[in-house]
Parts: sequence; structure tokens; C-alpha cells
Amino acid sequence: MTSRGIANAVVLIAALYTMLPALWLLLASTKNADALFGSDIFSLGDFSFGRNLSDLFSMDGGLYGEWYVNSLLYAVVGALVGSLISVAAGYAFDKYEFRHKEKFFGLVLTGVMVPPTVLALPLYLVASEIGMVNTFWAVFIPVLFNPFGVYLARLLSSGYVPNEVLEASRVDGAGELQTYVRVSLRMLGPGFVTVFLFQLTAIWNNFFLPMVMLSDQHLYPLSLGLYTWNSAATVSPEYYPLVVIGSLLAVVPLILAFVLLQRYWKSGLTAGSVK
Repeated sequence: MTSRGIANAVVLIAALYTMLPALWLLLASTKNADALFGSDIFSLGDFSFGRNLSDLFSMDGGLYGEWYVNSLLYAVVGALVGSLISVAAGYAFDKYEFRHKEKFFGLVLTGVMVPPTVLALPLYLVASEIGMVNTFWAVFIPVLFNPFGVYLARLLSSGYVPNEVLEASRVDGAGELQTYVRVSLRMLGPGFVTVFLFQLTAIWNNFFLPMVMLSDQHLYPLSLGLYTWNSAATVSPEYYPLVVIGSLLAVVPLILAFVLLQRYWKSGLTAGSVK
């Protein structure tokens, strides 16, 4: 077998390994509880997708719909605002000189290396002191600040925004804020989308912080809500089909985001690679 054939075989095996769990999730979402506990996942019988979908949005007074809306607010709005903050900070680190600049950036890099779960307890203590525990803001505000997004935005700024363009804008009489909004931010469009998608994925899959901060089920995101249903399924097996189909629907926004924005994030990932 040629080296190209070996490479293709490895890629095929990796693709199958990646797609099989997704295929199982898709097929399992069409089955009832009896089929899930049996060996009938890959059969064409016991098609219950419509019933599972109806039960999903009616169970516990429609909690799943509330969880879905909460996740969209936490992830989409949070990623949008957080990306604006990250790109502005990364741009400032790249284009401006200020005292102790590299030391501050070193702190940002330190933040990249700290696992988010380590920060959950300190964030809870701070939120508790200001009376913000078990509120929407207890989860929303911490996800706005992403050290990795700042680091990535600095790299993207160096690759997308030439200093000559900024100098030309200043010569034309534009202020720094005007230059950033009208010139730099537009040039950073693909980079902004790249940061947005990374942050969207991280917030959408966020689990530990909501678990620590929230006790009101009406504020849960999908990750925490499905976890509670999965835990309840040990004594109430009717939750199992709902957890499966709920997990399937939970990945749809991420897939749509990557498909619709792929041409931007692909170019964003290659920023600065070609001079």
C-alpha cells in the first residue's frame, strides 16, 4: 500500500470513529425506552421520533424549552459580547505600547493555562458576597472574559491589520476609536468570527460553573438540565429517550454556526500564515 493509501485509510478510520457516536445518537433518538434498553438501535422498527420530540418539550412543564433559550442567551449573546471584549483587548496588546504591556500579557497567558473548573469556587464566593448566586448574571458575566480569546485576537490582529493602514487613517484625521471601529474591526472580521466560534463552543458546553452557581432549574443551560434528567433516569427510565433526543437537538446550533460561518473561521485560522 502506498503512503497516500495509508494516509487515506487513517483519515477514513478517524472519520468513522468520529461519526459513529453521532450516528448512534441520531438513530437512538428515534427509539422508545424499550428499544434503547434492547439491541434494536440499528433496526428500522419502533420509530418514535415524533413522540419523543413531543414528550421532550412537554416533560416537567416544558423545562427543556426554557433550558434551550437559556443556553442560547448564555452562549450566543455571551460569545458575541465576549468576542468584542477579547478582540478589543487583543488589538490593544498588538497595536499600542503602554507600561508593563508584556507583563500584563503574561498574566493573560497565565489565565489561559488555568482550567475553568479551578475558578468556579472563587467565582461562587465572589458572587455570593454580592448576592448574585442563582441568577442569570452569575453564569453570564464570568463567560464574557476569555484569556484565550485575547491571546488569539492578538495573533489575528498582527496578521490582519497592517500598521501602515492605521497610520494612513491617523493621517486622514481619524481618532483611535474611529480607526478601530471603521477600519480595524472590519479587517478583523474573520478573526472575530474565529474567536466567536471558540467562545460559543466553550460557553455552550459549559457545565461546572452553572452547576456551582445555579439551583433554580428554570435558569439551567442545556448541559446542566440534561445532566439532571440523566441522573433522574436511574429511577425514572422514561427520561432516557428524552435525554438522547435532547442531546441530539443540543448540538444543532453548534453545527449550524460552524457551517454558516465556515468561510470566515477558516480564513481566520490561517491569518498571518502567508506574508
